[in-house]
Amino acid sequence: MKAAAFASYGGPEVMKVMEFPDPQAGPGQVRVRVKAAGVQHFDCAVRGGWKPAYGIEVNLPQIPGNEFAGIVDQVGEGVAGFAEGDPVLGFSILNSYAEYIVVGADQIVSKPESMSWEEAGGLTGNGQGAYIALKAIGIHQGDTVLINGAAGSLGAFAVQLAKEWGAGTIIGTASEKNHEYVRSLGAIPITYGEGVAERIRKLAPGGLDAAFDTAGGEGLRAAAELAKDRNRVCTFFAYDLVEELGLRVVRGERSAARLAELAELHAQGKLRIHIREVFPLERADDAQRAIETRHGRGKIVLRIE
Repeated sequence: MKAAAFASYGGPEVMKVMEFPDPQAGPGQVRVRVKAAGVQHFDCAVRGGWKPAYGIEVNLPQIPGNEFAGIVDQVGEGVAGFAEGDPVLGFSILNSYAEYIVVGADQIVSKPESMSWEEAGGLTGNGQGAYIALKAIGIHQGDTVLINGAAGSLGAFAVQLAKEWGAGTIIGTASEKNHEYVRSLGAIPITYGEGVAERIRKLAPGGLDAAFDTAGGEGLRAAAELAKDRNRVCTFFAYDLVEELGLRVVRGERSAARLAELAELHAQGKLRIHIREVFPLERADDAQRAIETRHGRGKIVLRIE
């Protein structure tokens, strides 16, 4: 099979299309013919030499990619609920930038007919990340919530989930060019950067009930300053500020049950997935360059033909 992989650590230029043996599904596993794979900052960090803290081995040459969508084409012994030909989306930690991936049957769910391959390939990572974060900080009916970095894929999912779960006022920081997009998701847009605390205070004079940070900087500092309870503030970006600001670290594992819930919200029209740009597998290096700029709205996806 063809896959985009890196044989040495470094910048996006180390990403190359290579050939690997076709993986085979073992007991409890399925093989998926990948149609689309999401591109994440996690993938770039691993390519740059970062070692995940939870015991995952990186073996060069390594195929990155931790979210995908495609068609089941091989079913291992003992798998129930899936058959060859089923359209699915799922998650892994590595190996998604490839024509085929083998995962446990508990790492995939059925793809709704209304969901495009690109949308399905880009849902798992940021969708589940936003879900985990908001559940950890708690979103209650009528809450005033800040999403710092609301136009990016992670922030956009967070805005929509906060709205679905009953938040009363959702404030989203973004660059001015993305304000209309953030407003369309259900948040009140404000510009991030210097003076952001005052802009938040005008919209939330009673303080913030909860805040989720995806961008760091002054937005996170403002969230910590204006939060009624710092236990309800978390960041998935500026981990270096957690101790200084007195925040707790939020972690969580992805699950098929949570992914199925997100897919159903999409099918009901309650969760939009904005695709910023689609790259072919051969341009995985450019896809990673694009996401590392940390500018722009929505999701970057690889299309694998």
